[in-house]
Amino acid sequence: MALPLPKSGILEIRPYVGGEGRSANVARLVRLASNENPLGCSPKAREAYLKMASELQRYPDGTVADLRAALAHEYKMDAERIVCGAGSDELISLIVRAYAGAGDEVAYSEHGFLMYPINAKAVGAKPVAAPEIDMRADINALLKAVTPKTKIMLLANPNNPTGSYLTKTEMRELREKLPEQVLLVIDAAYAEFVEAKDYEDGRALVDAYPNVVTLRTFSKIHGLAGLRLGWGYFSPEVAGIINRVRGPFNVSAPAQAVGIAALADREFMQKSAALVREGRVWLAGKLQELGLKVYPSVGNFLLVEFGPSAENIRLALKDKGIFIRQLGAYNLPQCLRITVGTAEDNEAVVSELKKIL
Repeated sequence: MALPLPKSGILEIRPYVGGEGRSANVARLVRLASNENPLGCSPKAREAYLKMASELQRYPDGTVADLRAALAHEYKMDAERIVCGAGSDELISLIVRAYAGAGDEVAYSEHGFLMYPINAKAVGAKPVAAPEIDMRADINALLKAVTPKTKIMLLANPNNPTGSYLTKTEMRELREKLPEQVLLVIDAAYAEFVEAKDYEDGRALVDAYPNVVTLRTFSKIHGLAGLRLGWGYFSPEVAGIINRVRGPFNVSAPAQAVGIAALADREFMQKSAALVREGRVWLAGKLQELGLKVYPSVGNFLLVEFGPSAENIRLALKDKGIFIRQLGAYNLPQCLRITVGTAEDNEAVVSELKKIL
């Protein structure tokens, strides 16, 4: 019997494979493969989660009103222009589904997040990668990648896995030269870790232009990756479109309550950011002392060039219970990505690398 066939493009997708983090043979695991918060989550967020245990039979608020109000207060935005999702991943998927389809094109930077081309292929659109220069997005290449078929440009700023970023001046130039009919989606998942004064997370561009979106997540700075919670800031028109295609209860009640509690714990956010910034400098310095090329990063991770033996090194670390990220799917087979962890975790990976190298 013939099986039903998926629509064009689905079979071309290579499923996303995340960083590893499990081993039955090692007592203590050092998980530096998935850019998780080494401090866990806010104690206030954990308390809010436990309180929701007695309410699991209730449907969540489909409008996510209280969380949107909390976000609007925290970031000085209009709550009506905020849309929440099950992680910023879901919002990326909803945007692509709403604005692109068969015969369309979706532009992105060469080493951008893998979910960008995956989502494009899922709706039958063609992903178009713009070359980068020294692991950094190039606005001229991005603009050159735009054709009359381009519907969306997806751009992580800062970028994962490279750790680089475009300045607010470059982002404004990109938007001003971008055709009006192209939706610019700025994925600012790592914004809270950036210290650079010439960086902007995209909200100002959303206020200035109707065809710009900025996305944020609770997975990184708030340490809530397992809960799946993200949000986006849109023009009223685009927010209206996304609210038409999202599920009516796409954000769970525990996620909404925990998100509000996490936003209120500014002390935890500051502690997390400080730990990453200090650890990033220390870890980069120690890796460079080992003769490794470490690319500049403003995220909570480092992109490190190991050469042809990169995968063997990763596997050797894995045998010791230390997990870092393989990057073959990003066309960076000679590089590995290392999340900035606790001081103890950072020391562990450096110590083992000294032995291996």
